[in-house]
Amino acid sequence: MQLQLISFVLILHCMEYANCQQHASRHRQHKQNVGVSTGCQSGCQTCSVYNGCLTCKPKLFIHLERDGMRQIGVCLASCPNGFYGMRSPDRNDCIKCGSECDTCFNKNFCLRCRAGSYLHKGKCQESCPEGLVPSDTKRECVPECPANCDSCLNSDTCKKCLPGHYLLHGKCHHVCPEDYEMSELMECIPTVHCEVGEWGEWSACSKSGKTCGFKWGQQTRTREVLQNPSPNGNPCPSTSEERECFVKRRRCQGKRKEDRKGDKRNRNNRRPKANRERKKDHEREMGDREDSENKNKTEQRHQRGQKRNPATEEGAAAQ
Repeated sequence: MQLQLISFVLILHCMEYANCQQHASRHRQHKQNVGVSTGCQSGCQTCSVYNGCLTCKPKLFIHLERDGMRQIGVCLASCPNGFYGMRSPDRNDCIKCGSECDTCFNKNFCLRCRAGSYLHKGKCQESCPEGLVPSDTKRECVPECPANCDSCLNSDTCKKCLPGHYLLHGKCHHVCPEDYEMSELMECIPTVHCEVGEWGEWSACSKSGKTCGFKWGQQTRTREVLQNPSPNGNPCPSTSEERECFVKRRRCQGKRKEDRKGDKRNRNNRRPKANRERKKDHEREMGDREDSENKNKTEQRHQRGQKRNPATEEGAAAQ
């Protein structure tokens, strides 16, 4: 009887110990799994409830963001500003740039500096070396004048370009951009296209300046040029056009009277012409008569001279 009682007590102790062991095992398992999430964020390979991504899928970078006292891991295709990517066989990390860099290529080469310092050969400096000036817009050490500039206001604004270049908005261009053209002043000026107004009304139907005495005629209409084009702009289209028109033929008023006046004018015009011709013939006749008289006078003087000097003629014959 005592032996049975002892056996029962031992069995109870063993069962209690087994339950304790099982409970302890479950507790350890739960403790190990505390903080492990079954649904990781996109890009995460493994993750934690408290620390976000622990490892990332291939080719992605793990970046640690601070949340109070904690650091939360996220997986990114590229690192944010102020960090650069470092790849290794085990994992890819986003590493913080130097304190003076806004963006960087690696630990020793900045791409853009923070405000107050200027980039020169991958380094951020508070002042620029000789021959260069700081540019606040680019945050770089740049030449005193822009490229291809002969004289300038500052490192960003040119006043006059070198030969072969054209000025536009403070910059020098070898060829002017689209919608601009080169001027004689070596500047890029906007290209201006021709603009014309609306067509006016058609004129009255007429022929040879008359609006009567015909059956078929012509009408015209015009439009104004509002904006003349620049040398490379679109030229102006036609500013006038004509079309044939038809009217009922009718006699012009006072036509016979005008015809009579026209005949009278023609006769009056012919009379002065005839008078001028008769005057010319008379002058020509008088001129010929005067020439004939002068010729006769000359011959008479010659004959009189020969009669006065016969001895001279005899001496000349003896010789």
